[in-house]
Amino acid sequence: MSGGLRQHLRRHGSALLLGAAAAVVLLAAVFGGEAALSTTEFCLSCHSMSYPAEELKKSSHYGALGANPGCKDCHIPQGLANFHLAVATHVVDGARELFLEFSNDYSDIKKFDTRRPEMAHDARMNLKRWDSVTCRACHKDPQPPGADARAAHEKMRTQRATCIDCHQNLVHKEVAETDLDASLAQGRRVVKQD
Repeated sequence: MSGGLRQHLRRHGSALLLGAAAAVVLLAAVFGGEAALSTTEFCLSCHSMSYPAEELKKSSHYGALGANPGCKDCHIPQGLANFHLAVATHVVDGARELFLEFSNDYSDIKKFDTRRPEMAHDARMNLKRWDSVTCRACHKDPQPPGADARAAHEKMRTQRATCIDCHQNLVHKEVAETDLDASLAQGRRVVKQD
């Protein structure tokens, strides 16, 4: 070690050590907080989320092949490569939904259903922006049976389509499907025309 570096470390070593320790604590808090905020139990701490949680348990996605997905499996991108998406989802969507939880009355399903189309649209737009990364975590290489289904899946490669473009209303109560490309272009919810 050079003399200048040794002298610098003697003079500032405790500050560097304290800074390194603070960085480790901050990283642990961020990653631990992200994990804690991604649990189904945390999601269900908001009364309004009990309705979609019950719908999930009745859907074909729950119990299929022994898989019992939770909220995060579809709504929060997982893994280090997607950590920025998970944090952004909690900060933006979580803050918005927390505000709406306290400013709306969701005491029964009919009241919840008044906001359902907007919430479904927001979730669909996230999946569109993420290229359905949460779908692809389980459905790694879908090989649908039948020529029509295979042709539809070819659109994912040729027309920049993603899972959510065609697969809406799979888990929760059905609402009008969203034209995701038109919604992105217009910056508002555009309902699919039959």
